[in-house]
Parts: sequence; C-alpha cells; structure tokens
Amino acid sequence: MKQALEDIRVLDLSRVFAGPAGSMILGDLGADVIRVEAPGGTDSIRDWWPFVDNESTYYLSANRNKRAITLNLKKASGKKLFLDLVKNADVVIENFKTGTMERLGLAYSALEKVNPKIIMCSVTGYGQTGPFAKEPGFDPVLQAVGGLMDVTGQPDGEATRVGLPVVDIMSSLYTVISILSAIRIRDLTGEGQQIDISLLDVQVSSLANVASSYLMKGNVSKRVGNNHNNIVPYQVFQCKDKPLMVACGNDRQFQKFSEILGMPSWSKEAKFKTNAKRIQNREELTDKIQKIMVWKDANEWFTLLSEKGVPSGPVNNVKEVFEHPQVQSRKMVEEIPHPTLGKVKLVRNPVIFSKTPISIKKHPPLLGEHTELFLQQEMSLSKEDIDQLKEEGAI
Repeated sequence: MKQALEDIRVLDLSRVFAGPAGSMILGDLGADVIRVEAPGGTDSIRDWWPFVDNESTYYLSANRNKRAITLNLKKASGKKLFLDLVKNADVVIENFKTGTMERLGLAYSALEKVNPKIIMCSVTGYGQTGPFAKEPGFDPVLQAVGGLMDVTGQPDGEATRVGLPVVDIMSSLYTVISILSAIRIRDLTGEGQQIDISLLDVQVSSLANVASSYLMKGNVSKRVGNNHNNIVPYQVFQCKDKPLMVACGNDRQFQKFSEILGMPSWSKEAKFKTNAKRIQNREELTDKIQKIMVWKDANEWFTLLSEKGVPSGPVNNVKEVFEHPQVQSRKMVEEIPHPTLGKVKLVRNPVIFSKTPISIKKHPPLLGEHTELFLQQEMSLSKEDIDQLKEEGAI
C-alpha cells in the first residue's frame, strides 16, 4: 500500500530524542530513514536506563522504522561516502552542537553543492545564531530557560520540570512539520533549503496564553499547581481513592457540575456564577468542592460527570494508561519482531489514515545493523571495498 513519503530518503545524523523522534515520524509515514552513527556509536541514549537484554528502552522509543549504518565522518573516505549518499537523498537531519557540521566540512553549503535539492534540518538547543548558539541544549535546561518550569509546580513549592521531555517532543513535531513544508516548496521550486530548529524557540512558542498574558498585559504568570490561571474549577480534586481532573471550561459546565455535587445553588450565587467571579473566590469554592469530592471514588465521579458532559478523568499511572479500555480499543500498542529481544512492544503512531494506514515495519535498529548490506546494495561496493573501509576506520 502506498505511503505518503515512500519516495523520500532521510539521512539521520541526530542523537538522543528530538531529532530521532522526528525522523521516526517520517519513517512512520513511509520515508526511507537511514540512521547514521560513528563506528562504536554516537548516540548516548543507547546507554540510558532501563535496559532489556542490554537494549535501552529509551532508544527503542524513538527509533522504529529506520535502517542503521555506521560512518566515520572524520575520515576522508567516510565523509566521501556520506556525500555520495547525499546525492540521492532528500533530507539530512542533524543535531550536533552548532558549528560541528561546518568543522566536518558538511555544512549546508557543502551538501547543496552535491545536491541542490537537499533539505537540511538542524536541531539544536539555541539555534544557529545568537549569543547562546554554541551552548549545549538538553530538554530540562530548555524547560528552565524557556519559562516552562517557572509555571509548573505548586505555588509554595519549587519550579518543576514536566515529567516527560516535552520540549524534545514538541521540537520533533516542528522538525517534521518544517521538513514536510520544505518538501512541498521544493516540489514547486526545485530547490532545497536549510531549516534551523531551536529547542528554545519551540519552548517559547509553546508558552501560549502565558506568553500572550505577559505580552499584552504585562502579567507574569506564577505556579498554580494543578489549578488553571484563567479558569475555575479546572484542576485536580482528591477523591476517596485517587485524584480526578475536572475541567469546567464554561459557566454551563459549572452549572452541571454543581448539580452533580448536589449544590445547584452555587451556579446562581453571585460569587460563583461567572468564571471571573469564581477566579476571585477560587479558594473558597475549591475548598467547598474538595470536601464533597472525597465522598466517592474517582471513577464514580467520572461516570456521573460524563453522563452530563462535564470533562473529567482520573489521574492514571502508566500501567493504568495501557489498561484503559479506550487505549486498548484504539490499539495504541504494537508488538513487532526484534533481532535480539525476540519481540518488542512499542507505542504506535497516533495518526490514523483511512486509506494509507501507518504501521511499524522496521524494529529500532541495532548499531550499524545494515551497514554492509546497505553498502553492497545501495552503493554497489564489493566485499573488498567494505573490508578496506573497515581497515581505515571509516565504517
């Protein structure tokens, strides 16, 4: 069955998560993704706990639907092989520190000379320009610098990072969006281009209403825990057994919520009737709600709220997530063969196409797993050529 990107070849030099997760999505969409690492490995994510038979589960999460080869780009023969690959590639993704590709002689200007249609996407912490351009950028650092940590956590507690690499995840999505857009432009003009993705830029763009509130009103948002700066009640309440998130997004939903709690008069009281008034009287209202919520289990409240169309959901741990009937119904987990682990379970791509469904066709590759076969079949190199490259340390 045809896939959207099956005629696109991606050379993936990236490491850790933001770049690899982006190239993985391109692979999900049918692109031929060639993961390129140095002999002996380049990607530190392979060493990140926990492991299953020496394979990092972190690595497995970001590298399906790819092939893997090793090339030493510091060796003349390795660099030549890479440039030969660029001639027939569509996209190069890299996330080395700013300036590294230039030092290797593999800047966009060099790639463009061998293939004017090449699209090069560089993913870095701070971008290709500016006073911090050469600083290393890791997700928790960018959560801190980019303002996310300052608005996350309890009001009287310390600034808190989000428990997932959200800046990396968002950056991987922008990586894909930008590459698809560049491919579209190339279809129209015949020209490739360089893309500069900065994790800090992505994080700043994600400040959304927090940014708008500051830019338009000068408001510096502060931590409100599981509450919402602009909506009440829109927070977690402790139930008899576990917490429940309740999100009353408008006055009508609050009216229904009040009725379910057995307190229909709240939605008529002047101090609670509108969202603006509820914000002013946040502490009093939430205290009243909390005293009632502990009477029932979270799922009991969820059932009652769901029947009336009031958004809510229990706070699940990861085990409960994958046991959730909706997650199971949507078949969010795929099990595929793996050369050393037998089978691995991976979370599927969340996009569902009616005519071109996405599936996991390739396991996350072992280091350099496809090097020799790739060089023989794709580069027409003989066994003697490959042995020579090994001796030179080029592969």
